[in-house]
Amino acid sequence: MAGCSANNDIIKNPYLPNYEFDTGTLINTNLPQFNQLKFPGNYVILDKPYGINGFVLYYAGGSNYNAFEITDPNHALSSCSTLSVEGIIATCDCDDGNSYDILNGVKREGTTGNYPLIRYHVEVQGSIIRVYNN
Repeated sequence: MAGCSANNDIIKNPYLPNYEFDTGTLINTNLPQFNQLKFPGNYVILDKPYGINGFVLYYAGGSNYNAFEITDPNHALSSCSTLSVEGIIATCDCDDGNSYDILNGVKREGTTGNYPLIRYHVEVQGSIIRVYNN
């Protein structure tokens, strides 16, 4: 298993609910919409029903895939709390401009609040990448 973390068991975020989901065999890097995940430095975003507002799946190389919720963990859910991703930075669409690194989920300098991005479990078997939170 790659990109798995027990952080969600340790840090309970009061702003975000814990939605269970499982992509199963949906993410297949042999399919055109996921083919870029064969090459390091690329990512895809899957929207609801996966997570709160969806998640970003980033391929760092080797067997290292990271999946993070694309909802700002440092304020209550709102119409602007979905993160926009550009390169390796996920930025909040609210006025606070919070931003996070999608390589490790850590908040960037100037971000208010105490919480990192919510990390989801990633399991890779051949060309199938399973992302889940359950």
